[in-house]
Amino acid sequence: MTNVGPNKTAFVSGASRGIGLACARALAETGVHVVLAARDALKLEEASRGIPNSTWVTIDLSSADSIKEAFAKAGKIDILVNNAAVTKDGLALRMKKDDWDSVISTNLTGAFLAIQQVLQHMMKARWGRIINISSVVGESGNPGQANYVASKAGLIGLTKSLAQEMASRNITVNAVAPGFIETDMTAVLSQEVKDNIIGHIPLKRFGRAEDVAAAVRFLASEEAGYITGAVLNVNGGMYM
Repeated sequence: MTNVGPNKTAFVSGASRGIGLACARALAETGVHVVLAARDALKLEEASRGIPNSTWVTIDLSSADSIKEAFAKAGKIDILVNNAAVTKDGLALRMKKDDWDSVISTNLTGAFLAIQQVLQHMMKARWGRIINISSVVGESGNPGQANYVASKAGLIGLTKSLAQEMASRNITVNAVAPGFIETDMTAVLSQEVKDNIIGHIPLKRFGRAEDVAAAVRFLASEEAGYITGAVLNVNGGMYM
């Protein structure tokens, strides 16, 4: 089992389902206390019941006040996994400004504000792990997703800048870029679309949430202490 270290607390956003829930489970298996965060209190409560040594808080990543309140309730955080994200797809020519703003606000600005909430404790402790969940499309681009792609590419830039700022305090900042993963977000795709996507994946399958969680667990561990500013691709070879 990957060693994350004793007496650590992890905060995972978007943790009521999918990749976030898998990350919360994977971190909890290492003995870390995990705080699950998302918007839906009922789903969070249900998810937390299935994870030993976990608690939960509601959070709206598009609201600075909600972010502050959530982290105040969560307490000191040693490991932050910025996973929560929304999509509002559409061609750039017709994309409404509100759809652009809401996606950037949640996926990128929200992640940045969450990071600000944990830095003081991490700097004082001279130990921290920040893991931003980007996406394969943040590297490759994707038509019809200008807002989502910009937010995920922005997370990679944010990761690299913060990695340089925080390295002297023994705080690592990395990104994980999943490819197409079996989640609620991909479940709505037609079989024809899925088959077309799989045709472009060398491993010839969609990934599982647990594949992404394993990468997150590694980056949170002591073994990954000399890795910072990296983008770990979990995409089956779809983008190299």
